Amino acid sequence: MKPNINGTDKIIRFILAAILAGLYIAGIVTGWLGIVFVVFAAVLVVTAFINFCPIYHMLGISTRKQADSKSEGE
Repeated sequence: MKPNINGTDKIIRFILAAILAGLYIAGIVTGWLGIVFVVFAAVLVVTAFINFCPIYHMLGISTRKQADSKSEGE
């Protein structure tokens, strides 16, 4: 897997995941929508940690600069 997520994208994913999980934990969003929020938050965290987004890959998108991916040691 070639990394396709940059640092800013990772931070946005972590913040969004924290917000979504927080809404569920606080009881603001409950039921099936709350479960969807938690699952989506988990996906965001996992993709941020592995620096790879399958949806970006399918669409041919990369938020990483070309030089960043070369420094990773393809």
